[in-house]
Amino acid sequence: MPDAPSAPHEAPFVGDDGLGLNNLKARHSVVMTAVEADDVRAASVARIAVVPTRTTQRFATRSPTLAIAFWLVSTQTGATLPANASTATGAVLKQYCRACHSAQISSGGLDLDRLDPSSPGADPDAWEAVVRKLLHRQMPPVGMPRPDEATYDSVVDDLEQRLDSHAAANPNPGRESAFRRLNRTEYRNAVRDLLGFEVDVESLLPRDETGHGFDNVTGEFSPTLLERYLAAARRISRLAIGTPPEAPGGELVLIPVDRTQESQFRELPFGTRGGALIPHLFPSNGEYEIHITLSRDRNEHVEGLRVPHEVELMLDGRQVRRFVVEPAEGRDHTDVDKHLFARIPVSAGRHEIGATFLKKSSALIETERQPYLARFNMDRHPRTQPAVYSVSIVGPYGPATKGESESRRRVFSCRPHSGADQETCALRILERLAHRAYRRPPTAQEVDDLLVFYRQGLERGGFEDGIETALRAVLVSPHFLFRAEHPPAHGRDGPYRVSDYELASRLSFFLWSSIPDDELLEAAGNGRLRDDAELESQVRRMLADRRSRALVENFAGMWLHLRNLDSWTPDRRLFADFDDNLRQSFRLETELLFEAIVREDRNLVELLSADFTYLNERLAKHYGIPHIYGDHFRRVKLPPDGIRGGILTHGSILAVTSYGNRTSPVLRGKWVLENILGTPPSPPPPEATPLRERSASDAVLTLRERISEHRADPTCARCHDIIDPIGFAFENFDAVGRWRTHDEDIPVDASGTLPDGTRFSGPVGFLGALLRRPELFVSTATEKLLIYALGRGLESYDAPAVREIVREAAKDDYRFSSLMLGVVRSAPFQMRRTQ
Repeated sequence: MPDAPSAPHEAPFVGDDGLGLNNLKARHSVVMTAVEADDVRAASVARIAVVPTRTTQRFATRSPTLAIAFWLVSTQTGATLPANASTATGAVLKQYCRACHSAQISSGGLDLDRLDPSSPGADPDAWEAVVRKLLHRQMPPVGMPRPDEATYDSVVDDLEQRLDSHAAANPNPGRESAFRRLNRTEYRNAVRDLLGFEVDVESLLPRDETGHGFDNVTGEFSPTLLERYLAAARRISRLAIGTPPEAPGGELVLIPVDRTQESQFRELPFGTRGGALIPHLFPSNGEYEIHITLSRDRNEHVEGLRVPHEVELMLDGRQVRRFVVEPAEGRDHTDVDKHLFARIPVSAGRHEIGATFLKKSSALIETERQPYLARFNMDRHPRTQPAVYSVSIVGPYGPATKGESESRRRVFSCRPHSGADQETCALRILERLAHRAYRRPPTAQEVDDLLVFYRQGLERGGFEDGIETALRAVLVSPHFLFRAEHPPAHGRDGPYRVSDYELASRLSFFLWSSIPDDELLEAAGNGRLRDDAELESQVRRMLADRRSRALVENFAGMWLHLRNLDSWTPDRRLFADFDDNLRQSFRLETELLFEAIVREDRNLVELLSADFTYLNERLAKHYGIPHIYGDHFRRVKLPPDGIRGGILTHGSILAVTSYGNRTSPVLRGKWVLENILGTPPSPPPPEATPLRERSASDAVLTLRERISEHRADPTCARCHDIIDPIGFAFENFDAVGRWRTHDEDIPVDASGTLPDGTRFSGPVGFLGALLRRPELFVSTATEKLLIYALGRGLESYDAPAVREIVREAAKDDYRFSSLMLGVVRSAPFQMRRTQ
């Protein structure tokens, strides 16, 4: 299952120091006289360009109490900052921070008495956390004494420059796991690029766990997982060679039960409606039986079957059978679809099976003025026409032969002319397969090991059986299943550059979620990949390749939580017009926008501010946008003063950050803080209680009022004061992303305040405030890209690299290619630490 949203923050939060905001306000009033008497002021520091930063979640979420760091000055302890901290930065920290972060009161574990702001590299963990809070203006809290913007910027600039200088003098590229297992997506894509066909990895391999938001942070390898890999290798090697199965096998494809099939689907021909298009890998030449069943209601009646309907069975877009489905006589629908099967000859390889209806004129239920667009069950969304429930593919029957499929052409790069040539040809085949599968030239010993398996298969069944057996050994080899990186031979401790072949693998798995192609391996083998011009050329070539769609499906799917859509279903009584068609349209809209950023090399900030989107008729009607017809998606220019534009207003994001029966300002605010601003809030404590749901006694209370009541505890308010205002900015959108001005007859209040005190109203106002500092979003996106590229979480020593990437990308208007080039040129991507 996709990752569920993190635990909501609609619960009290008990801080690390046990002090609530009211306590701190009281302490503040005690020391204000001393503050006013103190003539310590921040010295004038020339303002330089602000370069945003962000460290790993470990430091960003260290403690909400760090948010108090900038609003008190202490006269209680008499302690002083280190003598060498008499800079402007030290003065500001003394004026605003020390009362809560001293040796006596180290709120959040931060003790400024032991830290020297003139040398932050001595404790980068603490100082990077401070920089992040200052950069996002999360401290001091709104309503408390705060520095002006120039002072904020000068302090952040000073600390970042010192941290960056320390990092340059003491390089630390980090250390990924020595062995990273291919996850399911990488395994599927590697098989595709090695052998020329895709396999159903969901049925072959278990689900990958996620770490730091991504499922390519992998490493564990259990005995059970090994057995699954062995079984997968056996199946894949047989499919690649085209070995007929010992008995007919099959696949049953179920159509989602909440899919409406009243109109034409974009992947099926015009003039049809409903049904499904199913890609299937046929193992060998032979006859296969295809059976179509129709959807039934709980009484086992075929829904919508009032008049005869024609059903088409297609192979690769060509009609192979046409059936007529007649209404049943009486109440027994058992045999209505029994005749919807055909046994047809199919050649080995990948083909597309289509099952669909010939379109009739659209039928409406007469009693409804505005019929629902969702039509998928008898209770609330009765179908007006029959629909496909499942398609089964079974075979081969009778004599089956090996066909010349794409996979056989890739495997058999040569053919032996005689028995004496067999081992020579096998050697060539296995060397080539191992070179691609292992992402480097295989050693002589590795090839000899594969030849042992080849000879075993040769004795058992001949040349092709020998190749099949050796291919199976390739697919279960640790050199294929793991991305191993080895330290240099000299064995000295410290940072080192990964090898050219390891760099090629890092590139291909980052951009394609797959193995390197021949051109990339050749560049690595020739030593050209280290050349900056060649590296840039390869990155641009790979981004232009269709395989870079992995960035859309995998990176964006996990970063933006699009994968969670599959498991998100709203309350059918409250949102009766929601169906799988809308769910898939939600996902595709966001994927197409992200893909436009990649393909057109646009400014990444347009992901938030784009004045266009991608719509089909179903989604356009849901959004209330007129004059869009048909199931195919097209780019649509949005009105300049409209409420749509950018992913923050996409139905996909609004849905996965809601509950099934209502919106959640907490989930939405948390999502923005975590994925857009890079300042994820701390998780709620174990004793936190959920938000009390509305009851008859408080029916007049709005959601805002109930959440306000819920966070009455000052310790709870410290987190919610940051999360909730951002979430409330999107309250004009209901749980399925429809625009509204009232919630159950109560006007929606979508106003709020950012941590820096900026007030806004609604999504347009919030976006305007957000775009005033676009570098914060770009920094967060860069961190997500770097986590995804490295397969590990970021640490404080990675922050200088993130700042450098963003700094360079700013010179090129934050174009997507600039960020990608910045990542692959960075020290964490090209280097590794031995220990």
